[in-house]
Order: sequence, then structure tokens, then C-alpha cells
Amino acid sequence: MNQYQKDAIELTKKLIRIDSSDPGNYEGQIGDYIFSWLSKLQLPVIKKEVLPGRYNIMAAIEGNKDLPALVYICHMDTVMLGEGWTNAGPLSAEEKNGRIYGRGACDMKSGLACALTAFKRAAEEAAKGRKPKRTFLFIGTVDEEDFMRGSEAVLADGWVDKDCLILDTEPTGKRIEVAHKGRTWFELTVSGVTAHASTPWKGVDAIAGMAEIISNIRHRIEMCPRHKDLGISTVTFGQIEGGYRPYVVPDSCRVWIDMRLVPPVDTDAAVSIVEESVKEASLQVKGIHVSWKITGDRPFIEKDENSVLLRALKRACEETGASSEVSFFPGYSDTAVIAGRLHNHNCMSYGPGDLELAHKPDESVPVRDIERCEEVYWTLARNQLF
Repeated sequence: MNQYQKDAIELTKKLIRIDSSDPGNYEGQIGDYIFSWLSKLQLPVIKKEVLPGRYNIMAAIEGNKDLPALVYICHMDTVMLGEGWTNAGPLSAEEKNGRIYGRGACDMKSGLACALTAFKRAAEEAAKGRKPKRTFLFIGTVDEEDFMRGSEAVLADGWVDKDCLILDTEPTGKRIEVAHKGRTWFELTVSGVTAHASTPWKGVDAIAGMAEIISNIRHRIEMCPRHKDLGISTVTFGQIEGGYRPYVVPDSCRVWIDMRLVPPVDTDAAVSIVEESVKEASLQVKGIHVSWKITGDRPFIEKDENSVLLRALKRACEETGASSEVSFFPGYSDTAVIAGRLHNHNCMSYGPGDLELAHKPDESVPVRDIERCEEVYWTLARNQLF
């Protein structure tokens, strides 16, 4: 283990001990810490407010602008601290049995720490007079665990473009993850007519209507084709509310729907699924009225075998003895937002830890994963810059 890997491990612990939960304490304190840490490298550092008291951060090692920039992008927020912790507290950063515990341990403060120490190594090389072949950017974002307004602001502010080589440090379980399912969210409301439960024929049951819609949508999603890389489309009815007394016919019901879509199923196809499901439900429960709106629309991202970054990242993994297996990311990340908006095929995820442990009590990351990723990040940067 070299000194930079040791630094990444200690930095992981320091970052975990800073509460940046979303919702919760948010990114103010951790943003200040990272801004100060980067400022010590004697490089240009920008702090740009996205939401009140919540700032995206960018530091740059300037290189040849004729080549696309290399970008390490990391979100600084975590999900809520939560309850049910048994091995250690959510802000303890306790190390035991070769793992570091705490909220954000894998998602993604360990990846953030590795990106920072690799960036520091590059800054030290540049300070010695080695002119980078391309510009190297570190970007820290806010709000990734909510509406991803941090990555949206990165795009609006022009910090990245369609040619940049952009890596996020999400936990990927030793894999390079290069594709994403699409993510389309709906809010759907069914209105009916209230009546006493003893005379239900005098009313229109909004919950019964919603039950038909849910069943219809679920069946149609199950019938969608499987994608060779991304698997199947899925739907989750994550939250529902309706009615106000058990003995009254409910006159309203609302559901929030999360669809994860694979090619060729896109948002237009999802809209058709909703419309067809509503039409069928209206025949089953007479008198309902339905309205809906799209509350989130992220396109699917397919793998590009010719991606410059994919080849470079596989090479860096192989040079350091790490696995270079290629897979897809089951969630949605900052790089997916950028890839979807800019049609950039050089956006992907690679980071320490396992996504299965993210957002859960006793979230943890193996120390060896930190060592591996710090070295891969540095090797990738070295190969691309010097």
C-alpha cells in the first residue's frame, strides 16, 4: 500500500464523519471541507451555488485544450442517516474486519476520497513542470440522491461537454459500468365520487380504479422485451394515498410510479402504457376520472464498445491487476444525466464498494476496494495526462 492509498483510506473516514445527508444536513459542511482541501493544491477552484447553501465544486489542472478533458465527478451527498445501525454508528467511520462503516462509506465517500487523492497526484506531477496532455477536472456535485440538480447545473454552467471523458465513482462491485436503464416517473391521480360504504353503487371508488390501473401497468411492463445488456424493464408503485375513512367510498387516490426502462421502451412508450392502462381501467370502474403527469424523465444509455474512456479504463484496470469486467449500472448516476443530455458515449461508473450495501444500515466499504480504486484512478489519469 502506497502513501496515496493510505491517504484515501483516511480521507474516506474524514468524509464519512461529516454529515452530508440529503435530506438532512446537506452538503454545506462537506463542500467547505473539499473546497479547502482542493485549494491547498494551488489550483483554480470554483464554488457555484446550486441550491441555498449547497454548492457544486470544480477544480482544474489545465492541459492541452485540443483534447477532450478528463473529468472525475463525485456527488457529495448521502441518503438519510437512518436507523438500525448495529456494527457502528452512521457517522463513526469505524474500521473493523477490513471494512469501514458509515453512511456514504460506499455511496460514495470512498470513491470521492479516491478521486481526490488521484487528482492530488496529478496536481503534484503538473507542479513539477509536466504539462498535461489534456485538462483534468474534479467536480463535486450536490443533490444526486434527490433530483440530481447538481449534475443538471454542471451542464447548465458548461463545465463539461459532449467530448469529455467523464467517470463517476459510484460503487460498482469491481465492474466497469457503462450503461443505464431509463428512468421515467409518473404521478397519477384518480378521482371518483364519495358515498357511504353501505351503498357503494351511489359512489365511484377511486381506489378500485387505481387498483385496475396499477394491475394493467404492471402487466404491460412485464410484457416489454428484454435487452441483451440491460435486462428487463421494471415498474415500482413506490407511494400511494387515498380515501379518508374505512366506511366511505373513496373519491380520490394518488400513486407515484417509478419505471426503469430498457431499449426499445422509452418515455413515449411508457406514456402509451399509462394511457392504455387508464382506458382499460375506466371500462372496469365506471365513472372514474384520471389525470397524470411526468415528474422525471431520464433516457436509457446503451453501451458503446468504441468508447475512448471504456478502452482507457479497461487498460488502467488491467495494468493494476484489477478486473475489467463490463456491466451496466442498475441505478441512475450523474454521468447518466450527462450522457443522456449530451449524447456523450464516454460517461461511465467505476468505484469502491457494492451498491447492494448503499442506503442501508451498516453501509460499509472494503479497505481493499479503496486501495484498488485509488490506484486505478491514478493509472487512468496518468495514462491520459502524462
